[in-house]
Amino acid sequence: MPSTNQVPHLQTALTGPLLELEKHLLDHRNEIEAWFRKQFMQTPAPFYASVDLRNAGYKLAPVDTNLFPAGFNNLHPDLRPLAVHAAQTAVTQICPIADGILIIPENHTRNLFYLENVHALKTILETAGYEVHIGSLLPDLEEPLTIELPSGNALTLKPLRRQDNKVGVDDFFPCAVLLNNDLSSGRPKILEDIDQTLLPPLELGWANRYKTQHFKHYADVTKAFAELIDIDPWLITPTSLQCGPINFKERTGLENLAESVNKVLENTQQYYDTHDIDCKPFAIVKSDSGTYGMAIMSVSTPEDVLNLNRKQRNKMASVKEGLQVEHMLVQEGVYTFETIEEAVAEPVVYMLGSHVIGGFYRVHTGKTATDNLNSPGMHFKPLSFEGSCVVPDEQQSPDASPNRFYAYGVIARLALLAAARELAEAKQKN
Repeated sequence: MPSTNQVPHLQTALTGPLLELEKHLLDHRNEIEAWFRKQFMQTPAPFYASVDLRNAGYKLAPVDTNLFPAGFNNLHPDLRPLAVHAAQTAVTQICPIADGILIIPENHTRNLFYLENVHALKTILETAGYEVHIGSLLPDLEEPLTIELPSGNALTLKPLRRQDNKVGVDDFFPCAVLLNNDLSSGRPKILEDIDQTLLPPLELGWANRYKTQHFKHYADVTKAFAELIDIDPWLITPTSLQCGPINFKERTGLENLAESVNKVLENTQQYYDTHDIDCKPFAIVKSDSGTYGMAIMSVSTPEDVLNLNRKQRNKMASVKEGLQVEHMLVQEGVYTFETIEEAVAEPVVYMLGSHVIGGFYRVHTGKTATDNLNSPGMHFKPLSFEGSCVVPDEQQSPDASPNRFYAYGVIARLALLAAARELAEAKQKN
């Protein structure tokens, strides 16, 4: 597929060991793709997901998996046909009789960048052959609301209503309802016990889901994958510990949190020492549920947790929708030694069903290699997979664009498989 825009120039430090990992993935791509097919046949993938990756040169690992991804407007336009085909496959597998899809977005009417994402998602599904409408959960919305977008497009939000055990807008009550709302504020009563296929199910919203559980599944996935291709699972797995309950405002539980930070730092330092990695360990402390880069900080000593001032503690005390943080995830910090135009960057990979459809670099000019880049001031550079990240170019070096992107796609799909197991577990409990 020809590209009209150049992929942003990527610079990566400490590439030696990562090049070995990338070459190893390329050398075993046939076994890898066969393994993924078998795994996703046994445990179907969620409808969609995005995965934040960090490339430290000696390690490539996911640090977040979003099951209600925004940002579809940031994907490379050349890969839209790939997204359309993946959407057709994903919808058919989940709801074969679907001829229409209802999207339920976040309650953002002023965040025009988010609404551009909804429009992009709607366009992908419409191009795939489905009638698509937007049903809003806004409590004061009584009539359709059309919002003009910076792109020149427009998006119409319609009041969501319930009729018996179905939800819809006007006279549109399709069998498939797609949530682009992470349910941080809880499970909407209007969506409980509906007869339609809800993607993803309510059980995977942040009112129920914990990141720790996801990374436990991810560790199990990578252990099996590492055995398959004979690599050290540490190369693709961040150490993760849950800690709680914690109350930052009342300063309770901080000693236990500091102990967890110390465990992660010691574990990382031990690995660095035995593998001659000349880096200083750090840890990421973040809310065990929630998104939008809130309630998250990078620390290099346990004292960093104990010595938080009031402003810092208030910042860590709540996430989206003002929900109070009770449990934290302490995770091994993975450096990002990737830069675009001298600004630190990290790849974000998007998937529909089990297919990688593209991604972008999250870039931040005001952050360092140890910082959370999902914060105000970030911008995005579309990341093209040169047609597909599942078909690498074996004639090029491992760090050539298609091959590096193949490695990104492999690690992202490992996180997707962990999410698939979360989904299966939630359905089993339900």
